[in-house]
Amino acid sequence: MLGGIEAGGTKFICAVGDEKGTIVDRIQIPTTTPDETIPKVIEFFKKYPIEAIGIGSFGPIDVHRESPTYGHITSTPKPGWKDYPFVQGFEDEFGVPIGFNTDVNAAALGEATFGAAKGMDSCLYITVGTGIGAGALVQGQMLQGHSHPEMGHILVRRHPEDPYQGRCPYHGDCLEGLAAGPAIEGRWGQKGIELVDRNEVWELEGYYIAQALMQYILILSPKKIILGGGVMNQKQVFPSICQHLKEFLRDYVSLPELSEYIVSPGLGNDAGITGALLLAHQALTESHK
Repeated sequence: MLGGIEAGGTKFICAVGDEKGTIVDRIQIPTTTPDETIPKVIEFFKKYPIEAIGIGSFGPIDVHRESPTYGHITSTPKPGWKDYPFVQGFEDEFGVPIGFNTDVNAAALGEATFGAAKGMDSCLYITVGTGIGAGALVQGQMLQGHSHPEMGHILVRRHPEDPYQGRCPYHGDCLEGLAAGPAIEGRWGQKGIELVDRNEVWELEGYYIAQALMQYILILSPKKIILGGGVMNQKQVFPSICQHLKEFLRDYVSLPELSEYIVSPGLGNDAGITGALLLAHQALTESHK
């Protein structure tokens, strides 16, 4: 029996299941402070004979096992979580193998195993919600190097008619600062869900996301792009993304039909938690080698 944690900036989703993606039980816990949130997570898992736990976490995080701060959340602006020793706490509490990566890398793993990119050794999973993050599977492996990808903070060209200055606390008008949910609300004065019929909102959103996808495609050449997160529940943004992407690329690279290449998660809202269970299974398998 495996435990999975999808640790988001707004909520933790915890589940017990197996490596086939079957979920036996789950719970949702608000992300407040470690002192409030983590004891509730531990209490949930204590009810089950867990053999390993997989954690897909908001970041930035330290994913290098040889690092003295491996398993920590590092420079997050979320109050209380900066330098939090995530992995160590669960190792001390449960004494089982712990798999650890970003929430979006976990979601990419879940989608490549059971979802929209099933059977592919390459895909890109992007979440557009409170923030913007992306995880990638490259040649069957989750992408990481010096650190893990932080694709939500790339710079994009500002639309000539967009006066909004951006709201990323680090970079101002990076992709996240211009296109995440809080940026939509900051620019238009209402949440995205209240702007469904405003075509200009989704045209501008598509303009910024398409720029990012162009860069990801030219650098990583993923076999499938999966767009999740709360903002992407507004399906009217997908045609805008495809239209702008086609204009930006100018047929420079050959791609499949864009409406089939750029898709919603096949696992719906379960991509991240399914990936967390797979991280747990990987950790368990490695511990037996």
